[in-house]
Amino acid sequence: MIDPHCHTSSIKVNKPAEVVFDLMSDGVKQGGWAWGSFDREDVGDGVFAGTSVFNGARTFVRLDADRSRLLVDYDVGQSKSALRFRNSARVLPGATLGHEADSCVVTLMTWRLADQDDDGWTQISTVHEAEMYLIRGLAERDPK
Repeated sequence: MIDPHCHTSSIKVNKPAEVVFDLMSDGVKQGGWAWGSFDREDVGDGVFAGTSVFNGARTFVRLDADRSRLLVDYDVGQSKSALRFRNSARVLPGATLGHEADSCVVTLMTWRLADQDDDGWTQISTVHEAEMYLIRGLAERDPK
């Protein structure tokens, strides 16, 4: 079944889950892999802003990170006052899935908004697939 409401993408990373979680839960570092809000800056109150590589729009993001579950929820919007839940990331320790203990699997999930057209849904789904490779590359280059 093709899920019409949620898109997921995952990749195995050869770094411990906690290291990858640090990348996924850092609002500034996320600006190195999130094409919809690239080149981030901290704008205060737990909110970060970056620029979409697609249309040049300024995009704002607030992260809600749960280190105990290695889970991050992302609220996204075109202004600090218009943030709404949009995406989640989950990092699973490799050993949980039978992989090496010093590896992990990171998954991005996004849910389709009721007013999102087919083109927008295809774009965000495709982008998340590509972002997996950026996440892995950034994490595996990290000297930790």
